[in-house]
Amino acid sequence: MNGSFVAAAELTFYLPQAASLKGKRQVRRSIIEKTRHKFNASIAEIDTQDVIQTLTIGIAVVSGDAAHRQNMLDEVVRFVEANADAELRRCFHWL
Repeated sequence: MNGSFVAAAELTFYLPQAASLKGKRQVRRSIIEKTRHKFNASIAEIDTQDVIQTLTIGIAVVSGDAAHRQNMLDEVVRFVEANADAELRRCFHWL
């Protein structure tokens, strides 16, 4: 019997340009939509919802292969970091 392998990451961004929650929502929406369009991964804002200049996003991936799971999560994290109009402050991975 084959198993499923799950990996997750938590990314915290600093948004110096966000002057309101509306500005933060625009950045969040852009990151999430671009990522969902390109990858088959779960992504959502998971913390710091009321902190204007901080955005915390959670990402989860599932695969039937442990190596593929890790590669996929790494690729998603690199994509989010490269396409976010924000500065990545922290990134935690769980395997």
